[in-house]
Amino acid sequence: MEPLRIVERAASRVAPGRHLTYGVIHVLKALELIGSRVGIGRQQLARELRIGEGSARTLIKRLRDEGLIEVERGGMRLTERGGGILSYFQGLMRSMSVPSTPSTVSEKNHAVLVRGAASLIRFGVEQRDAALLAGARGATTLIYDGENFHMPGLERGVEPELSKLLREGLKPEAGDDIIIGTAEEEWAAEMGAKAAALELIRRMSSVGG
Repeated sequence: MEPLRIVERAASRVAPGRHLTYGVIHVLKALELIGSRVGIGRQQLARELRIGEGSARTLIKRLRDEGLIEVERGGMRLTERGGGILSYFQGLMRSMSVPSTPSTVSEKNHAVLVRGAASLIRFGVEQRDAALLAGARGATTLIYDGENFHMPGLERGVEPELSKLLREGLKPEAGDDIIIGTAEEEWAAEMGAKAAALELIRRMSSVGG
């Protein structure tokens, strides 16, 4: 799956002994920010990604080397290749903030839908672990069967209010998976949910060859 390999390359080390302070989820978030803003600069990108300016400089160089962005006097913009990569992931993933619910453990929550990924879900442990590594407090995984949401390994579904919100906001179809990252702040909840979603997309790529 070429788009996934491209963003993974942008987050990989090029020399031994030097660890990057950003990951694949930061690369994707950077593309989202650059694609949604006119003339975003390095300092603003660093602030919004919550990484140092040195790391932001490295990330920008990687994105340029991959042909995903152009840096101009007025700021950064996506190239046609970068826009295509972002569109690819946006076609697989949709996301939205959701309020605190009985199905989550923290005040701030962010839901990410992954198209056609339900068959790869076992008990949601892998998604929870990926969210934790990205800084979230946890993650709730839901499978949609075309009519209802189910928690893997449990018979109970989700409360009607959350079900209605997810249906209206994410427009799920049968076989879709939704991961809700949860944390004390929105940023961590979003990054946790998207990191878990990317891990699921990586598994889809592996299964699909």
